[in-house]
Amino acid sequence: MRAMHIPSDHPLLLRIVDDLATHGWSQQNIFLPEALTRALAAECRKREAEGDLAPAAVGRGATQEVREGIRGDQIQWIEPGESEACDQYLAVMNSLREAINRGLFLGLEDFECHFAFYPPGAFYRQHLDRFRDDDRRTVSAIIYLNEAWLPENGGQLRMSLQGGVEHDVQPTGGCLVVFLSGDIPHEVLPANRDRLSLTGWFRRRGNEPF
Repeated sequence: MRAMHIPSDHPLLLRIVDDLATHGWSQQNIFLPEALTRALAAECRKREAEGDLAPAAVGRGATQEVREGIRGDQIQWIEPGESEACDQYLAVMNSLREAINRGLFLGLEDFECHFAFYPPGAFYRQHLDRFRDDDRRTVSAIIYLNEAWLPENGGQLRMSLQGGVEHDVQPTGGCLVVFLSGDIPHEVLPANRDRLSLTGWFRRRGNEPF
């Protein structure tokens, strides 16, 4: 796989920044090259097959617990140096972080993300991505890794926008959704097949004391 480099002033990244400034969210149906999307999907499936994914919890810190009535996905956080495909994705996200900082002055310092594997029937009830006691998560970013996804497969990301408008995103491979973490409630609807994604957050410095 060829190394990817996207400059932070790439038109696609600037379009995302403009969308965030205007609407608070952005959907790019074709964001990653097909080869990288397939490689990330293969990495997610490999980790799932090897038992590396764990049931996702809700809450944070000491209050974390697995509650399948709220969310049913299995996750594993990714770190630099684990796979070429993941490193390429992290590099692209760093370019997007720089573009957002340049355009919106949000002071984003880093990016964290995990694979999210939803088996058939799994869902995630409506929620906000920002914790009540931790305001570091500022911009959410989800890339979908599902080949040949059809609307009848379900699994849409449903975002609740201003004015009571609901917007559904099909989790089609290569599609990127970015939104302000503390502003847009959203949920994951059940699907009738495995649903794969990389879900992440651009974070700023927190408000907790040093």
